[in-house]
Amino acid sequence: MSDQPFRPFVPENMSMTEFTWRAVLLGLVMSVVLGAANAYLGLRAGQTIAATYPAAVIGMAVLRLGKGSILEENLARTAGSIGESVAAGAIFTIPAFVISKAWLSFAPGEAYWKSTALMMTGGVLGVLFVSLIRRVMVEDRELPFPESVAAAEIHKAGQRGGDAAKHLFYSMGGGALVYFLGALRLFETDRTFHIPVGEMGKSAVQLTSRGFTAAAGTGGVTTVAVPSVSPAYIGVGYIIGPRLAALNFSGSVLAWGVLVPLMVYFMGPQLRATLPDGSDASWERLADGIWRSVVRPIAVGGMLVGATYTLFRMRKNLAVGLGRAFGELRGAAKPVVVSRVERYMSSKVVLAGIAVIFLIMIGLYTYLSGQIVGGIVAAIVMLVTGFFFATVSGHLVGVIGSSNNPISGLTFSTLIIAALLMVSLGVAGSSGVIATLGVAAVVCVSSAVAGELLQDFKVGYILGGTPRTIQIVELIAVVLSSLVMYFPLLVLHESNIKAGGVGFGDKQLPAPQAGLMASLAQGIVGGDMAWPLIAVGIFFGIMLIMVQVKSPMLVAIGMYLPFGTVSAIFVGGVLRWVMDTLAEKRALNAAQKARSENVGVLMASGMIAGEALVGLITATFTFFDAPLPDLAKAGGFEPTYSVGLFVMFLIALALIRIPLNNAGSPDEPAPPQAMM
Repeated sequence: MSDQPFRPFVPENMSMTEFTWRAVLLGLVMSVVLGAANAYLGLRAGQTIAATYPAAVIGMAVLRLGKGSILEENLARTAGSIGESVAAGAIFTIPAFVISKAWLSFAPGEAYWKSTALMMTGGVLGVLFVSLIRRVMVEDRELPFPESVAAAEIHKAGQRGGDAAKHLFYSMGGGALVYFLGALRLFETDRTFHIPVGEMGKSAVQLTSRGFTAAAGTGGVTTVAVPSVSPAYIGVGYIIGPRLAALNFSGSVLAWGVLVPLMVYFMGPQLRATLPDGSDASWERLADGIWRSVVRPIAVGGMLVGATYTLFRMRKNLAVGLGRAFGELRGAAKPVVVSRVERYMSSKVVLAGIAVIFLIMIGLYTYLSGQIVGGIVAAIVMLVTGFFFATVSGHLVGVIGSSNNPISGLTFSTLIIAALLMVSLGVAGSSGVIATLGVAAVVCVSSAVAGELLQDFKVGYILGGTPRTIQIVELIAVVLSSLVMYFPLLVLHESNIKAGGVGFGDKQLPAPQAGLMASLAQGIVGGDMAWPLIAVGIFFGIMLIMVQVKSPMLVAIGMYLPFGTVSAIFVGGVLRWVMDTLAEKRALNAAQKARSENVGVLMASGMIAGEALVGLITATFTFFDAPLPDLAKAGGFEPTYSVGLFVMFLIALALIRIPLNNAGSPDEPAPPQAMM
C-alpha cells in the first residue's frame, strides 16, 4: 500500500460551490421518494435496495442542467440516500407494534407521533454516534469501502454522458407501467394452483406400534403459487444474484414443497372439517393457515440462529471497530484542523446532543412502558447497544458496503437483550413488549443511518467534500424523512385492510422482519410464543450452519415470505445467471462484463423504483376510497396469467439483451462498479 498522503479529487485549497439550496432540496425530495419506495418494497418483499446509486444518477442528471458542481451532486446524493436507511429502520420495527397488538391502532392520532419520535431519535443518534468514529474509520486505508469508492467514481465519470440516467428512467417507466396495468386487472399477476396430496377420504399410512398401517382420513389438497408478475421482485433477484436468490428460494421450496404438503396430508381432512365450507377455497385457507401458524414460527427460529451466526462471524471486525471508536473518543481533545476537508462538528457538540437525546428517551420510554424503572433501563440499553451497533454497522459498511449490512441481525440481538432485561426487572405484559420494541426501533434506525452516513463520509473524503456540511445535510434529511415516513406505512397498512387484508403481517404485506420482532418480544416478555416450533427452527438453523450454508438467514426468510414473492425473486436471479452465462460465451473481457453488469443493475433498480412508486400511488387511491377501476370486470373478460407470463418474458428479454448490447468495445476501459 502506498505511503503517499491521500489527495482528494477536489483539492482542499480549491474553492467550489457545495452547499446550495437546490442541491439540498433535490436531495430531500429524493430522500422522501426513495425512502417511501423502499418502505413499500421492504414491507412486501422483506428486502430494501441501497439508494446511493439511483440518488447519484438522478442528482447528476438534474443538477447538470443547472451546471452544478461535483460537490453539489455529492451533497444531493448524500441527502437522497439517507431516506432509505430511515425507511429500513422503520419497516423492520414500527409494524411490530401493530402485529404484536402493543398498539391497538395505527391511526395518525395514536401512532404518528410515537412512530416519528422513535424514527427521529434513532436517526439523529445514528448521525451523532458515527460522528464520533468518522475520522478513524474514514481515514483507515485497511477498510476498502467498496460502495463509497464506486459512488465517488460514478460522480467523477458523470461528465461522460447521460446513458446511465437514460437506462434508469426508462426502466422506472417500464416497471411502473407493468405494475399499473396489473393493478387495472388487464392480466393476472398472481395465481394459485390446488394440488391433491394423497387420496382424500381413502386409506393411507398411519404410524402405529407395529409400524406403518392403513389409516382413513388422510390426504387432502395443498396449494402452490406461481411467481408474481412483479418488476420489483424480479429486480431484487437480479441485483442479489443467482446464488443468494437460490438460497432464498430454497426456504420457500422447503415450506411449500415439503412442510405444508406433509401437514396437509396427515392432518388436512380433520382440520378442514372445522371450516364452514367444503370448496377448494377452504383447502387454500387451510394450507395458508398451516404455513402461517406452524411453518412461520419455525422460520422465526431459523432467523434467530441466522442473526446470531452473523454476529459471530463478524466478531473480529466488531472488536476492531469498537477499539478504534474509543480511540477516537480519547483523541477528541486534539486541536481541530480548520481546512475545508477536515471541518466537522466538535466532539463536545456531538456528546451534548447524545446526552439530550438520552434524557428525551428516558421520558419517551417511561411514557410508552408506563414504568419509570423500565423507561430508565430501556434508555440505558438503547444508548449502550445503539453506540455499540452503530460502530459495528459503520465498520461493516467499510468492509462490505451498506447494501449487505445485516441491520436486522443487529436489531434482533438488541431486542433479545432488552427483552431479557425487561423480564428480569418484572416489566411484563404489554408494557414490556412496548419498551422492548421501542429500544429495538431506535437502535435499528440508528444502525442503518450510521452505516449509510459513514459511507457518505467516505465518498465526501474521496471527492473533497466538507464533513460538517455532510453532517448538517444528513441531520436535515433524517428529520424530514422521520416526519413523513409514517404516511407511506399508514397508506400501505390501511389500503391493505380496505382491500380485504389485515394490514401489516398478512400475505400481501408480510413485513417479515417486523413479524419476527413482534414474535420475539411477545415470546420473551409476554409469553405468547410457540416455543416448541421456535426450537425446531433453531435446530434447523444449526443444521444449516453445520452443512455450511452461506446464509441461513436467507433460507429462513424464504420460508417466512409468500411463495409468489420468493419465486419471483428467484426468477430475477436466474435472469442474472443467464446474462452472466451469455457474457462468458461471447468471451467478453472484464471491462465489457463490468459495463453489462452496471447497465443490468441500473435497469433492475429502475424497475424496483417504478413499481414501488406506482404501488404507493395506487395504495393512496385505495386509502381515500377511490380504488383503480377493474377493467376486466368492466370489459366482461377474465384476466389470465398467460398474459402475465408474456409480460415476464418481455422483462427477461430486456434484462438480458440490453445489458449485453451495452457491453461496448473490448478496448474501452472498465467503468466503476454500481454494486459491490
